[in-house]
Amino acid sequence: MQGSMLITVGIWKSRRVVWGLWAAALFVGTLVLAGCSSKPADSPSVQQMEFRVPVTVAKALVKTVPVQVEVIGNVEAYSNVSVRTQIAGEVERAYFTQGQDVKKGQLLFTLDRRPFEAALHQYEANLARDRAQLANARAQADRNNKLYQEGIISKDQYETIRTNAQALEATVRADRAAIETAKVNLSYCSVYSPLEGRTGSYQVYPGNIAKVNDSVLVVINQIHPIYVTFAVPEQYLAQVKEFQARRALEVQALIPQDTRPPATGKLGFIDNTVDATTGTIKMRATFQNGDARLWPGQFVNVVIRLTTRPHTTVVPSQAVETGPTGKYVFVVKPDTTAELRPVVAGESVAGETIIEKGLAPGESVVTDGQLLLAPGSKVEIKKGA
Repeated sequence: MQGSMLITVGIWKSRRVVWGLWAAALFVGTLVLAGCSSKPADSPSVQQMEFRVPVTVAKALVKTVPVQVEVIGNVEAYSNVSVRTQIAGEVERAYFTQGQDVKKGQLLFTLDRRPFEAALHQYEANLARDRAQLANARAQADRNNKLYQEGIISKDQYETIRTNAQALEATVRADRAAIETAKVNLSYCSVYSPLEGRTGSYQVYPGNIAKVNDSVLVVINQIHPIYVTFAVPEQYLAQVKEFQARRALEVQALIPQDTRPPATGKLGFIDNTVDATTGTIKMRATFQNGDARLWPGQFVNVVIRLTTRPHTTVVPSQAVETGPTGKYVFVVKPDTTAELRPVVAGESVAGETIIEKGLAPGESVVTDGQLLLAPGSKVEIKKGA
């Protein structure tokens, strides 16, 4: 604030110096002309030498002005997945190109299947063996049951045979479970995309060993749709909530150095806490991003359109100056003299400043050349202005 006051006072001191030099030069010129001529000071020749300040002007216009909030935002993926393997093994082959768009369920990698196929065959053989033993144990249990009923064998002998058959039944069930586990592990040798998105670079190249739930094979970002996250100063929170309750607010994302129209999305998320450190609140908008202009990690200029103000007086922003007592403009009167007019200025939108008070529509304001002006100065409007 103190620096701004020093700059403002410096500008006014500079203008006073300019006005003083201009007045002194005009006074000296008048004396020289009066001494060298017998004509009075207000003769036509002196009037023809009257100094006029060249200026550029613009009209104060009435427009419908958008009420908006401008902040900086960051583009984030709609969804992000780090693809990992659920088994340990050698990465055999990759079925996509780095940076390629992939579909949900598309095959990405295959791991060496041979160890898992061998394990499956082993469990299948164990099942066949144990099923054969179970069949024999059941037959023995049936025969010995008759012998036990006839009193030929003791109860202990019969219970031992029957228990052996029951144990083999449990063994067969365990073999079947082992086979199912082996089939699941074998299916993990093929890694598929869990979502539609764009792949990054390989994190593990074919030929390397991937560890269980540790090695990230590739990162996939979903960019259709996509998020833009931004922080809004808390003084705008009440307005945003008010207009968001009526309808989903429109949010524009302007990409620096991109000449195309801004991308348009809808505000979809307002955080539940204001950051006490920064005095801002996090918000997020969703963009369809069909042309993939927005990219994860990219910084963009965000404009939140709250509403519009019809019948608003605006002038070019360069016409509004700042003085010791506030904002002002130079108004060119019909007699081509400049009037210093204090104004109440509002927000600036797209190079134009809203004038809340002090200026009527249609009045001409100076947009260039203010430095040489003083109240009452004669002006010369530049051609084309």
